[in-house]
Amino acid sequence: MTLNPAQQAEIDALRDQSAPTRRATVPALEEMLYRALPVLDHGFVRVIDYMGDDAAVVQAARVSYGRGTRKVSEDAGLIRYLMRHRHSTPFEMCEIKYHVKLPIFVARQWIRHRTANVNEISARYSILDREFYLPAPDNLAAQSAVNRQGRGDLLEGEDAARVLDLLRSDAMQTYDHYALMLNENEDGTPVDPGRQGLARELARMNLTLNTYTQWYWKTDLHNLLGFLSLRADAHAQYEIRVYAEAMLESVKAWVPATYAAFCDFRLGAVTFSAPMLALVRRMIAGETVEQAGSGLSKREWAELMAALSA
Repeated sequence: MTLNPAQQAEIDALRDQSAPTRRATVPALEEMLYRALPVLDHGFVRVIDYMGDDAAVVQAARVSYGRGTRKVSEDAGLIRYLMRHRHSTPFEMCEIKYHVKLPIFVARQWIRHRTANVNEISARYSILDREFYLPAPDNLAAQSAVNRQGRGDLLEGEDAARVLDLLRSDAMQTYDHYALMLNENEDGTPVDPGRQGLARELARMNLTLNTYTQWYWKTDLHNLLGFLSLRADAHAQYEIRVYAEAMLESVKAWVPATYAAFCDFRLGAVTFSAPMLALVRRMIAGETVEQAGSGLSKREWAELMAALSA
């Protein structure tokens, strides 16, 4: 990840500011505020603003007037109860806003989570940077033979080198054509005064999906955890999972009690269907159960066996 001098100066100026407040603040998250956490080759995640903390979750659950006098352990116990029983509204009392720089194809996957306020940079008004995501060799894999939306074995040798060359050359060529069609310098003046450039809103359609875009993404804690439970999962696509992992670090700093409960009851937990639970009880009772007589499909059986052997 690289930041140009102007971007770094803006971050430094923001981090040098401080203001007195009666609102709850979290020192660990304050330390992270505005900093760009690097993701992939040119991407990042930055916390821009937040509201609330673990105490806000507890306060909302108890509908109390202040932070209360109960012990921290009691508050953590209540948060664990709320997480365990999938309560939602107490966690909605906290909000956070991120600035994210990410490849367009990751953004199109991410935007399917329709539980946030989003404002993306507009290529109708701005010229996108000449930056593309190129996977590291250990993330180049063939299509999985058993999972239509997953990866199989790694590509190696000439196959991997050829794919990387194609990705790089395609992205560079389409950006060169994008810039040629725009015929526009950063200050808006034409590169070639004798030629008229194409409108930005049309020229952008030529860019590849590994081109980087940026957005502000604001959501409440409940919906953030819903996003992270799916995208920080080991089965999530690598390119979006690394963003979720970076965001998890901010959640850990922001609401440590909620983070711990989330890891225990959501991120590190599994859910059994009623037939699965019935089978587990039969196994505990000493009965030998095979897939053929289990009543589960082959996929359900495989998921159950994977969960029990993890």
